[in-house]
Amino acid sequence: MDLLHANDALGQYPSSWYAATANSITQLPSLEGNLRADVCIIGGGYTGLSASIHLAQAGFSVALLEAHRVGWGASGRNGGQLGSGHNREQDYLEKILGLDAAKQLWDIALEATETTRDLIKTHDIQCDLRNGVAHANWHASDVTEDHEYIEKLQRDYNYKHISALDYDQIRTLIGSEAYHGGSLDMGAAHLHPLNYALGLAQAATNAGVQIYETSEVTNVKSASNHKVHTAKGQVSANHVIYACNGYLGKLEGKTAAKVMPINNFIAATEPLGQEIAEQLIAQDVAVADSKFVVNYFRRSADNRLLFGGGETYGYRFPKDIKSLVSKPMLEVYPQLKGVKIDYAWGGTLGITMNRMPSFQRLTATSYSLSGYSGHGVGMATMAGKIVARAIQGNAEQFDAMANVPISNFPGGVHLRWPGLVLAMSWYALRDRFGL
Repeated sequence: MDLLHANDALGQYPSSWYAATANSITQLPSLEGNLRADVCIIGGGYTGLSASIHLAQAGFSVALLEAHRVGWGASGRNGGQLGSGHNREQDYLEKILGLDAAKQLWDIALEATETTRDLIKTHDIQCDLRNGVAHANWHASDVTEDHEYIEKLQRDYNYKHISALDYDQIRTLIGSEAYHGGSLDMGAAHLHPLNYALGLAQAATNAGVQIYETSEVTNVKSASNHKVHTAKGQVSANHVIYACNGYLGKLEGKTAAKVMPINNFIAATEPLGQEIAEQLIAQDVAVADSKFVVNYFRRSADNRLLFGGGETYGYRFPKDIKSLVSKPMLEVYPQLKGVKIDYAWGGTLGITMNRMPSFQRLTATSYSLSGYSGHGVGMATMAGKIVARAIQGNAEQFDAMANVPISNFPGGVHLRWPGLVLAMSWYALRDRFGL
């Protein structure tokens, strides 16, 4: 399945609330002819754009190739949550890597949020950045473990921005009877993801990066240098960065074995008015819950509810995304029955077996970064900064991330999908029956 073209029209952003409220979007040229650059980046999402900015600021000539439009993929369609930490808890990282390495990864995650905030401030990116992400416990049995982990972060990692929420507090914050407890992390944040990506693209262009849209890479030939081919052109470069995430396809086999593309879906209600919006989420924070098939939601700047959720087990988007997302939305907020859904869209992200991002040094001069597993706003931005540092000769953070073991999916690239379907189905059933 060619996910670059399976669900979307060439070079067109999906019909989402993000696209409808995007800042000025300028069409950039396609690559035609031969070009020489120090670094060629494949993919115009957060990873590629961040890498391009940091490399250009360090004096490298950079060409960035995007198959559709900058921010077209997961970077412009996601839930907009800038989370703290990693997608796996520090206990897990301590167990597999040791305490010192786990603390190094925690510091990298903190720098990810700081870097994202700094880029927004430095380049005056208008993306509705707001502080706060709540984690809501779907099962009562989740609460004790969640609160113990909060104590661990406060005690062992000196992280003071997070606080526990009991039964009454979570229901005061979230106008729903679905949850039993949780936490509120004011060091985390949320934003308009497409406008953030567009702002990064403008910053990259201002720094001298040559960005080419509708320039799908067909193959890469590597010898003493790299030759990156598109339908109408070629970039010769000393270094190559694969920043394709869920849209990698067959372009790079080592990464494809470790990173699985899956689809996720978001709906935007009609404007609800400030009073109703505040009844749903009392503070202007984002929310993600503890279900295996995660629900994530927040208020928009115009008082809509943006709700992500639902599951499908095929690469093609369902015909009725509104109905798909409405089902989990109404489980959380039954009071929204009858509310109009103005927008609904899907996107493709990349996941790994253990939900940690995949950092790979493919050769001495080529790199792959992907598999953010739904935690990509900050970590994908940071990945771009980290790989830029590695190309400059400082690979400490890159090696720290690359040392996290990421297993290949069983069955290889062609047979991995049935196993994922079975696993997702099993955990979805556990959510439904409260197991």
